[in-house]
Amino acid sequence: MQIVIIGSGNVAYHIAKAFSLKGISLAQIFGRNEKELSEISEELHIPYSTEKLEDADLYIICVSDHSVEEVSKMITKKNCLVAHTSGSLPKETLSGEYRKASFYPLQTFSKSKELEYEKIPFFIETENKEDTKILFDLASRVSENVMESNHEKRKYIHLTAVFACNFVNHLFSRAKEISDSQEIPFDYFLPLIDETIQKIHEIEPKMAQTGPAVRNDLRILELHEQLIQDEESLSIYKTMNHSIQKMYEL
Repeated sequence: MQIVIIGSGNVAYHIAKAFSLKGISLAQIFGRNEKELSEISEELHIPYSTEKLEDADLYIICVSDHSVEEVSKMITKKNCLVAHTSGSLPKETLSGEYRKASFYPLQTFSKSKELEYEKIPFFIETENKEDTKILFDLASRVSENVMESNHEKRKYIHLTAVFACNFVNHLFSRAKEISDSQEIPFDYFLPLIDETIQKIHEIEPKMAQTGPAVRNDLRILELHEQLIQDEESLSIYKTMNHSIQKMYEL
């Protein structure tokens, strides 16, 4: 099967790398950013182009959500399978006379960070059973966690991921701003962060909650509020504590 990956960003890189490590041949990686494409090509030994899209049986579109529809119009071949990697878009966003699908990897991707691809869940949605088998078998060569999921379910998967990953990482960034302001090395907090993450492998998140809000320690909450200087961080602090107290009916 001839496979082409469209895109040059984090998702495109990691899917190309995962395929390469598992011996899945790629006919081409295609996109607009020649610098990024050439680096991926050199590392993974995959032909690339910014001009001519190769003929393929499967195209995997790894671009930002707002670009998926426009990029999908570049594929003019009718008897092929085209899949996007978005967590939020329906497969019908793809615009062309071909078989449409979703091939969604549930992970946060950065080019500089190594990943254990076999642990990444892949969610598959297609228009027919034959294409489901094609993508299921392909993903199963990379990952131990592959499942079918329709668009409605996938939207909630992505929403959950935003809470569990994007928001949490933003709080890490806010925490680092506070530690930096007091010249406290953020590395000191990494064991705490690691233990917090590791704990929910064994305990339900709700049961693992600690801190002044769940203890309803109003004195400490007020002290912290006095220490926070900028309004945005104070708003986040109050909102998070209110949410914790509401969850535990305090």
